Amino acid sequence: MLSAIAMGDRRYTVDAYVVDALMRDLVGHDHRASAFLVYLVLTAAAEEGPVRFSHAQLAERTGLSKRGVQEAVLHLADRKLLRVTRQGATDVPRYEPLTPWRRHGAAAELPSV
Repeated sequence: MLSAIAMGDRRYTVDAYVVDALMRDLVGHDHRASAFLVYLVLTAAAEEGPVRFSHAQLAERTGLSKRGVQEAVLHLADRKLLRVTRQGATDVPRYEPLTPWRRHGAAAELPSV
């Protein structure tokens, strides 16, 4: 099931799991509200595939500090909710939000709670 979220003039569709379970897990259990905000922004931007943002760009979009964004990205990557790649040390990261709850076939590997 999908949920719609309106932000300004744009409307985004997200999996109900993101709002019903992931938000509670990241914000309530992990105490990482910043990770949830970063995940939402990257998921909305990545509708067509992986996206590139600097930490400063993500900070501007979320209202977080650059350090807050860096910590959120690391947390999401550790939780296997985000794939981060870069060509070199100074390259702008390429982000691919992951949705492990959507896996088909064998039992889905959900993020730990």
